[in-house]
Amino acid sequence: MGYRILETEDVPAYLRERGHWDDLEDIHVREVSDGNMNRVFLAANGAGTRGLAVKQALPWVRVAGPSWPMSPERADAEARAYEQVARVAPDKIPAIHGYDPGHYALVMEDMSDLEVLRTVLNAGASYGPDTSRRIGEFVAQLTFATSDFGMPSAERKALIAASVSPELCRITEDVVLSEPYIEHEHNHWHPELDDLAAEFRADTRLRTEVAELRHTFMTSAQALLHGDLHTGSVMVGERDGTPVIRVFDPEFSFVGPIGYDIGLYWANVLVATARARALGTVTDHAAQLRLSWEGFESEFRRLWPTRVDTFFDDAYLDRFLRRVWTDAVGFAGTEIVRRIIGFAHLTDLTTLPDPVPASRATLLLGRELILRRAELHSPEDIEGIQNTENTENGDSTTECLVP
Repeated sequence: MGYRILETEDVPAYLRERGHWDDLEDIHVREVSDGNMNRVFLAANGAGTRGLAVKQALPWVRVAGPSWPMSPERADAEARAYEQVARVAPDKIPAIHGYDPGHYALVMEDMSDLEVLRTVLNAGASYGPDTSRRIGEFVAQLTFATSDFGMPSAERKALIAASVSPELCRITEDVVLSEPYIEHEHNHWHPELDDLAAEFRADTRLRTEVAELRHTFMTSAQALLHGDLHTGSVMVGERDGTPVIRVFDPEFSFVGPIGYDIGLYWANVLVATARARALGTVTDHAAQLRLSWEGFESEFRRLWPTRVDTFFDDAYLDRFLRRVWTDAVGFAGTEIVRRIIGFAHLTDLTTLPDPVPASRATLLLGRELILRRAELHSPEDIEGIQNTENTENGDSTTECLVP
């Protein structure tokens, strides 16, 4: 049977046909699709003691419908990414029970007992003690294993060839790394940000710096990335009293610059901090950028002695990590900008009673990260800019942002 779009009523038979469910056990299914791209169903038995999730890629962007076609082959990239991560960080992704390339559908662990990190933060809760550090470790484990340091050259070339994703990379190249800086129908923003949107479009220096980051994204095939690593792609919670994180939705996965994954996460951390400051709910936000970098750097350094090519010495590792840091700062800036004056905005800011002050301050922060990425050498440098932008835009919060 060829590819067909699954409906809620199709899922029980589909799971039985694929061998994921006993024929004699009942199945209750509900759709929980929430993102822009795919349909997701949760299946459970009547007693609620067993559950699975089914995620199917549609032939278009879900929120737009057939007017925005999109190849469902992006599910192949997601399945490949999960396969790679399962080898090095299985505790940080959902368990994958099977991939059906004919229907572009993944059957995976039911994570309905966990919460999306963005939802947790928007509600005013904290990150918890290890979330950001483990995100940093996740990036290090995946990228080291799939880089020229962790993978023999022939295998690397095969991975690069298999992971080429022109359609999804083009979305990032356009929506993140060009459209916000030009007149484009995808862009929108709060009317009170008209001046900044126009200023950004007219800023030739900013555009040149974004062009450099865009070129890095297009040409720097350092390692396999998640490709869309933000607080909406992380589930958190507890199981049997133990903190749990699950990184999911790597459908934008491709081989690219490591700093891109880190930068996306940082951008979301900084936007979450802006929301918390606006609402007076700052908890452990200040530590997260530092913790994620420490988690990444320490894990990458721990793995370094296992590198397959020892011509790369320790001094080169230091240089390489500085490059990753600088790229991450710049990509964080581009992600912030596109989330405020580009196509897809963040509920962190849009659900504020008055989103303008925090949006304005964060937008200016994004610009500074892009323009000054080479001179910002630590989390404290970035937090200093965020303090300045908030103060100049009417936020008189004076708490120290460095624990």
